[in-house]
Amino acid sequence: NPRISRDEQFIFCTCGSRVNVLEISTGKIVHSVEHDDQEDITSFVLSPDDELLVTASRALLLKQWDWKRATCTRSWRAIHTVPVASMTFDPTSTLLATGGCDGTIKLWDVVKQYCTHNLKGSSGVVHLVQFHPDISRLQLFSSSLDCNVRVWDLQTSKCVHVLQNHYSAVTSLSFSQNGDTMVSSGRDKICTVWDVHSFKATRTVPVYEAVASVAVLPEDSDFSQIGVKNKELHFITAGSRGVLRVWEASSARCVHTRTLSSTLTPASGEEQEKDEDNPRSLTFLFHLPVSSRLVTVTAEHNIVFYQLPSLSTLQQFSGYSDEVLDVKFLGKSDSHLVVATNSCQLKVFELLTNSCQILYGHTDTVLTLDVFRNASMFASCAKDRSVRVWHMDSDSGHVTCVAHGSSHTNAVGSICCSRLKASFIVTGSQDCTVKVWDLPAELPVEGEEVHQLTARITEKAHDKDVNSVAVSPNDKLLASGSQDRTAKLWSLRPEGPLELLGVFRGHRRGIWMVCFSPVDQVLASSSADGTAKLWGLQDFSCLKTFEGHDASVLKVIFVSRGTQLLTSGSDGLVKLWTIKTNECVKTLDAHQDKVWGLHASRKDDLMVTGSADSKITVWKVRNSWTALIAIIMTVFLLPSESLLRYCAMWNTNARNCLDAQGVLQVLLKHLPPEELLQFQGARTHLEGLIPYTERHMQRIGNLLQASMFLNYMWQKMRVVGEDSSGCNVGWPLLGRYPENRLWFARAACRCGDLAGPLGVGGAAGGL
Repeated sequence: NPRISRDEQFIFCTCGSRVNVLEISTGKIVHSVEHDDQEDITSFVLSPDDELLVTASRALLLKQWDWKRATCTRSWRAIHTVPVASMTFDPTSTLLATGGCDGTIKLWDVVKQYCTHNLKGSSGVVHLVQFHPDISRLQLFSSSLDCNVRVWDLQTSKCVHVLQNHYSAVTSLSFSQNGDTMVSSGRDKICTVWDVHSFKATRTVPVYEAVASVAVLPEDSDFSQIGVKNKELHFITAGSRGVLRVWEASSARCVHTRTLSSTLTPASGEEQEKDEDNPRSLTFLFHLPVSSRLVTVTAEHNIVFYQLPSLSTLQQFSGYSDEVLDVKFLGKSDSHLVVATNSCQLKVFELLTNSCQILYGHTDTVLTLDVFRNASMFASCAKDRSVRVWHMDSDSGHVTCVAHGSSHTNAVGSICCSRLKASFIVTGSQDCTVKVWDLPAELPVEGEEVHQLTARITEKAHDKDVNSVAVSPNDKLLASGSQDRTAKLWSLRPEGPLELLGVFRGHRRGIWMVCFSPVDQVLASSSADGTAKLWGLQDFSCLKTFEGHDASVLKVIFVSRGTQLLTSGSDGLVKLWTIKTNECVKTLDAHQDKVWGLHASRKDDLMVTGSADSKITVWKVRNSWTALIAIIMTVFLLPSESLLRYCAMWNTNARNCLDAQGVLQVLLKHLPPEELLQFQGARTHLEGLIPYTERHMQRIGNLLQASMFLNYMWQKMRVVGEDSSGCNVGWPLLGRYPENRLWFARAACRCGDLAGPLGVGGAAGGL
């Protein structure tokens, strides 16, 4: 479970052997601490004063960190015989409690650095430890596999009470503001309200779902928007159904329910209620009192922030993407990314803040995506045999589902949007058919009922799975690529069925993708045979074959206004090809597994790739001006005193002397001598510049003299070599005998030697 800093500015999350610190406002990782032994972290905790971070690893080591500097300040053995499963700090940030898988609880004084208590008596793994918020009571609460809550008196180091009411694992504890009441949640689908003075259960609330976490609402705040009508105890639960529920403890009644998303259809909502192991289930809930927010974590490692008292969604972060199947730029300025992972959910990332929207609607894995020309609408298809059309509001960036269709008999593996305007979509399926779906002129807005799509055209296009469909830039042609190793070209008319125009044959294995050129009448295809091919639309012949991948070529797209190709393969490589020369001019290696997603921005200045290694990589085109601008900005920000020092250093080498002299010229022109002499070490630097500058001047003069001698020799040979008819015979004579040319070059070099010791380089360079 993540941890939140006291000022509610940072959230701490584990990732293997590392703890990442994210700034909530930007979503960026600002700090990171990692175990040197690369052992996975089993538990970690942040002190209430935000000063200490303590981690426990499988190596049975406890490490204390100064997380702001990412340095380990202390490391000690945990004494537990097996890994630590849970940790907590007391309110004073002095005592640290660790619950081990060996059934023991140990308390540590982190200031004096010694173990103060060793509490025994728990049955099995101690997965929950928590101090009473009133430190004067010196009580510790714990829970283990016996489904009981134990209360430990730290003055006597004994268990003084065993709270028995749950029949499955207790998942969380939450205290009221005055500390007199405690609510426990469990996987037995109940929450229990306890009187902390008498340690008796005052109420058992059936919640009808396995509860992962519970949070007591502050009694002095107004939560009337979520059904809280009185000052009685209310609490919020998060569990396996993926919904937030507000409960009134006295009546055991649910007064408000908040689903994850309003895009769910009623049918899918019913399925959600029945499914106890669905990926939308919530695993963590925490109340942020300062900003009046709630934080939840889903089973798919998504972090969602809600604003109280309305429970409106504020922010969403995606913690893990699993296998990335497709990724596309979204928004008129390519400001967002829409990502399909090995999940029934879609994720829309804002590139500037890394904030994420999680889109619900599909009931099985989303396979591929495509974006309309206006860049504010996109379509998705999934294994649930359905297609969905989504719209992003240009002002708020909020994405909603506006259309839905389902008539395929098998998984829909490919989709393509119309190119001129948002008038239709084309899908290809594992049922070997291609369908054309018309969109209405006006799509519903948020809050209205989702439009139901019907297929206008259904065509059995191939003998095997249709892996890819593509629409031409003028919306008149349709291409399909299949596992049957062929690609087909179809005539796409506003009315009437598809008409087959031709078949592209030549690939030795199944075709993964087809793509039309934006400027020429050619079609590109990528195949499992490790090649990409370029086809002519007039005669259906293969124009070019691009070979270089060692495995299947999964994606191919045109870039640079149709003059280059980008391909991605199962080998984790992305290659850039120049079509005219048939050469691979760049190979990008940033992934460790299949690169399923590949897309370029509308300006061709950005590219994004998504891979089965769970990585999404955004690439930026670098040109010669990028480095130049960086150098100019660096020099511009340097103080003049530093520039003078660099000039003296650069001037000692002939290779850098021109740069040094150029910068020195600017300094001398823009700064008066009095100001130059006030720089620290200015006299030393200027005195060091003079002798090297004189040597450079002498060398350049010698080179100039040698070059003039070559010109003189050339003129003389032209005069001597002319015959009576005016024809030059000198150079043909030299050209006829190579040894004469070699003799002339050596003579020129020797003549250059007469000009000075540096003349050889000049003469040779001139030749």
